[in-house]
Amino acid sequence: MKLFWKTGEPYVLATGAALAIILVMSLTLIGTVMTNGLGYFWPRALVKFELKDGSSALGQIMQQEKNPLSGEKRLQLKVGNRDIFGQDFRWIDEKEITTRSLPADAVLLERREHGNYFGMLKDVTAEGITITAATPYDKLQQARKLVAGKIDDTSKIKKQMSDLNHAAEGLRLKLQKLDYGGAEKNAAAIAELTAAREKKMAEFTRLNEQATATLAEIGKITAQMTDAAGGSKDISLTEIIALQRPNSMSFFAKSVAYLERVRELLLDDPRESNTEGGLFPAIFGTVMMVLLMSVFSLPFGVIAAIYLREYAKDGLMTRMVRIAVNNLAGVPSIVYGVFGLGFFVYGIGGSIDSLFFPERLPTPTFGTGGILWSSLTLALLTVPVVIVATEESLASIPKGIREGSLALGATKFQTLTKILLPMATPGIMTGLILSMARAAGEVAPLMIVGVVKLAPTLPFDTNFPFFHMDRKFMHLGFHIYDVGFQSPNVEAAKPMVYVTTMLLLAIVVIASSTAIYLRNRMRSKYTTSTF
Repeated sequence: MKLFWKTGEPYVLATGAALAIILVMSLTLIGTVMTNGLGYFWPRALVKFELKDGSSALGQIMQQEKNPLSGEKRLQLKVGNRDIFGQDFRWIDEKEITTRSLPADAVLLERREHGNYFGMLKDVTAEGITITAATPYDKLQQARKLVAGKIDDTSKIKKQMSDLNHAAEGLRLKLQKLDYGGAEKNAAAIAELTAAREKKMAEFTRLNEQATATLAEIGKITAQMTDAAGGSKDISLTEIIALQRPNSMSFFAKSVAYLERVRELLLDDPRESNTEGGLFPAIFGTVMMVLLMSVFSLPFGVIAAIYLREYAKDGLMTRMVRIAVNNLAGVPSIVYGVFGLGFFVYGIGGSIDSLFFPERLPTPTFGTGGILWSSLTLALLTVPVVIVATEESLASIPKGIREGSLALGATKFQTLTKILLPMATPGIMTGLILSMARAAGEVAPLMIVGVVKLAPTLPFDTNFPFFHMDRKFMHLGFHIYDVGFQSPNVEAAKPMVYVTTMLLLAIVVIASSTAIYLRNRMRSKYTTSTF
């Protein structure tokens, strides 16, 4: 037995058992997220229940459980029609159900506001357009195509309005600058710019009236619906984003609808307080913030590690710096957020506004939260990881390689750049992987220095200078917090929490996998027989 313990076999078994437990926990977490997230988009059947009290209910069965009071089995039914019933879900005891059916003509309408509508289609009222279809559902489909064409025309008009608004805003800022430099001295230029701006604003107003008139015209086209309780409601086709008859859909049709929902999630903007619609702004903001953070943290971390390992003398100051770097990795992230707010936003950002944008004050330009300050704050948070990983990688290179290079006549700088850094690259990439994974999931510091619930514009667009580092942005981690804990309808928002979590995990896995692939390529390229 003593020999058994001395060989270290128990420690190997304990380590293997711990690794197995961690893998099971990780796979369980990923499985739970994917099960609840991927199933959210599949069209569920609309079930109609006739109850003992004479009422009816129509909705999608979400889950089953025992009633904690009576012990009887009960169903959670998503009834939709939030603007009518005031809630998205209701519980129905099995013993209260007399019959259940799957009506083939039950319709699900995905709306811009008030969530989904479940009911039966009676007819379509179409003023100003001719509909030749015979059945109400075919009428609705034909009317939606006509309305979609008008909405596309309106979207093009809104794009022109956006360009005009951007140009007018640029002229307004120029006017502010000229006025700040002296209104009397720049009177001629101010008059010219004012006339140009008024012309653009007049064109903006004309396009706005045209778009409003078009929307008012197609807003009269409505679908006449009835719910399970017998109530009727007219819904404008401009409010309908998608419609389905899940009880009549084939597997292929459901698959197409599923893929369309995935496309909407990845490419569209959110709506309904972020509980519906897409996540493109949050995905874009998360990826861009991680990339900017990497651009800032990697060079500074590598340079600091090179100095500490290759140039700094081993003294009290160097040891204190190493201790400080190691301790920084354990500082709570919210502390970095407070530091970023004070140093980057109010300090550097306020100074930039005073020097380069004084005419815009007191409205801040860089003196408020934005993606630039968020990236720098997370770079400070993750740079200790890069420093430690780089320093350890440099320390692992045998001393003989350095001596051999110097003996052949290479300078210390040449040895560093041609020999040591390439061989240390896999370790540097390890530090980058760890820093990217941590930065992607951080939320607390971002809430202070730039992330918002809903960003009207992206930090990157087609308008010069294309990258707008002063803009606020959306982030998947904050989106999870906002939807899961700040939503007015938490139960309805729960599926979106799982979907957003799944996307955040996917981004981390893809980014880490790419970095690991590059690291392995570099490791195989620079590994020598010395190791």
